[in-house]
Amino acid sequence: MTSMLNRKLARDLWRVKGQALAIGLVIALGVMLLVMMDGLVNSLSDTRHSYYQRYRLADIFVPVKRAPRRLLAEVAALNGVAVAEGRINGGVLLNLPGVAAPIRARMLSLPVRLNQLALSAGRLPDPTRGDEILLLNGFAQARGLVPGDTMPATINGGRQRLTIAGLVQAPEFLYTTAPGELVPDDGRFAVIWMQEPVLAAAFDLDGAVNEILITRSRGAREAELIAALDRLLAPYGALGAYGLADHLSNRFIEEEIAGLRVSSRTVPPVFLGVAAFLLYMVLSRMVQAEREQIGLLKAFGHTGAEVAAHYLKFVLVIALGGALVGVGLGVLAGRSMSGLYQLYYKFPYLLFRLDPAALIIGVTISVLAATAGALLVLRRVLALAPATAMRPPAPPDFSHGLHLGPRLNRWLDQPSRMVLRNLVRRPGRALLTVLGIGLGMALPVAMLSVMSGFDRALALNFNHIDRSDATVSFTEPRGARSLFALGQLDGVLALEPFRSVPVILRHGRYDYRGAITALVNEPQLYRALDRQRQPLILPDEGIILARALAGKLSIVPGEMLRVEVREGRRPVLDIPVVGLADTLLGAPAFMQLDALNRVMGEPGRVSGVHLRIDATRSTELYQKMKLMPVVAGVSLRQERREAFRKVMDSGAGATRYLMAAIAGVITFGIVYNGARIAFAERARELAGLRILGLTRAEVGFVLLGELGLLTLLALPLGSLLGYGLSLAVAVGFSTDLYQVPVDLVPASHGQAILAVLAAALLSGIGVQRDIQRLDLVAALNIRE
Repeated sequence: MTSMLNRKLARDLWRVKGQALAIGLVIALGVMLLVMMDGLVNSLSDTRHSYYQRYRLADIFVPVKRAPRRLLAEVAALNGVAVAEGRINGGVLLNLPGVAAPIRARMLSLPVRLNQLALSAGRLPDPTRGDEILLLNGFAQARGLVPGDTMPATINGGRQRLTIAGLVQAPEFLYTTAPGELVPDDGRFAVIWMQEPVLAAAFDLDGAVNEILITRSRGAREAELIAALDRLLAPYGALGAYGLADHLSNRFIEEEIAGLRVSSRTVPPVFLGVAAFLLYMVLSRMVQAEREQIGLLKAFGHTGAEVAAHYLKFVLVIALGGALVGVGLGVLAGRSMSGLYQLYYKFPYLLFRLDPAALIIGVTISVLAATAGALLVLRRVLALAPATAMRPPAPPDFSHGLHLGPRLNRWLDQPSRMVLRNLVRRPGRALLTVLGIGLGMALPVAMLSVMSGFDRALALNFNHIDRSDATVSFTEPRGARSLFALGQLDGVLALEPFRSVPVILRHGRYDYRGAITALVNEPQLYRALDRQRQPLILPDEGIILARALAGKLSIVPGEMLRVEVREGRRPVLDIPVVGLADTLLGAPAFMQLDALNRVMGEPGRVSGVHLRIDATRSTELYQKMKLMPVVAGVSLRQERREAFRKVMDSGAGATRYLMAAIAGVITFGIVYNGARIAFAERARELAGLRILGLTRAEVGFVLLGELGLLTLLALPLGSLLGYGLSLAVAVGFSTDLYQVPVDLVPASHGQAILAVLAAALLSGIGVQRDIQRLDLVAALNIRE
């Protein structure tokens, strides 16, 4: 008896193979995303942890102005310190041939125990040669530099030619950005390691250090140790110790991992939910069509549970098949994507690891989702008595159906009237079809909206907020004389000063390590904007926070914000929040320039200037800036924009393209599935119409016209569902670096509508071909 049911199962699967493949594909893609993202999260986490341990990355970083080297013994004696090591850290400018603007670089003394380096090429510097350096591998590759090449550099106002001894990778520079910037660009920022005596002489730090690295002992509390370090080093210009969690490179990798984790929890369940709904539709209509077979099976001795188990097997075969294919695709996609992450984050190696629990969870969730949809139908199988099942269902009562007026009857031909009447007579079936197509459209709407959000974030920042051509940073806060010198250079059309001050912002139990950007009262080259993209006038008192930053601190306008300044006299200020800025890149805080200098007791100081320049004189202008000792670096807006674009198209941002492609495939699967179900359900009715004299084209119109009308009705619903889904997906992609906005973008919805209509057209072509080959005798040969 069991073998008979298994043969029936095989025949059922073959009969609906197109629909089964479409549903299995939806499940496979959902599981693939789940497995792929879990593998990427594990791989990034494990590789980062292994890399940090193997190369002994410090737990705490303590920047200072100048601390005598003898103080390291006192630091090492603090409770909770396992290893303490000092180093020299300074900014330099590189003058590479063929590059107009000076390139910023960070120069560090060679490590002793902590923050070790992985040698990629070349050798270590010769201790007898003071000009040899190690160069970060990413910058060298971007600029085509190899061991043995030389680079002219400006170090603390002095010029020197450096010789590259070797290329290295470093655990603290997986994500490399210039000071004051958020976006990495391998070709615009270099990291250099040099022998400490040479570097100490260049920066006038003989017998001193300006940064201390700490490894905590096991069980030591980071917050207490940081407080002790700040107290001890306060007389030496301590800028505020911070842990690895606040280290910029580590912070952005953590954001990447968190974004992948959120995406893995939001997107795959949507796909599996759609699959469960499709299986419910297929199984519901299959049970309805096989009422008599169910009755016969029960009459021949099969229990209701056995028959229900037969249909449950039908669901499980599709779900398990799709899940297993999804696991295989997820492993392949995860390995491929992990290779991209290794290149992007500059890991010297990558430990790809799949958690077996993720594979089990992916398969289990897909099976449970499919079973949940099936159980709603199987209740009817259990309750169906053999005698009732073997009688044909009572014909539906259409006596109170749609009555078209005489005018409408004149306008519509007979097939068109049949389409309208059938929709009104079966509203439940029509509603399910509309819902299924709407869910299919929601997926591409969400992904296209998110992709559009990435582009809008770029446009808002670089077309409306930042309108400068270049940004010049000073080595330290300067006065009016430096501004005057820059303003007198040929090629400078407009100049706007700013000040950037590192701070820790606190509100209640929330805190954020960042910076305050102070601008002139009504800035033109770099502005803070409101939701309507109108410039905000910075008040004489108070601070304006980016909306993302206000959300992190759980603060609203009118509340007081504690500001711990990390430079100069390091005052602790209580400043009211007076407004919110609509920035999508970073999490800035804005103040009026004079107001910030006033509360810091440092009037007239600036950190740099935003410039508008004459493009025809830019090369000469940059050459002059290279010779100015006060200039720490020059950042070009166009280069920053391209760097942001690269970041958004890499890492987690790159998965949006994969998800958009998957969403398009799933949309076709849903529409095609609906068309196949409708054809299978109405094959006898269509054959009857052919016998009554309707042509193949007219019969096709009766079915496909109904599907087309339902597809049009589903478009507004799909647009609404897609907007809601896009909000959830955007949260997964948003990080500290950028926030993905989600608005009602007509272009995204229009493209999704075209995708649905194209899917409906292709599905209609396939179904019309089946109508052409319809066997009238077989379709009508059913006992009433």
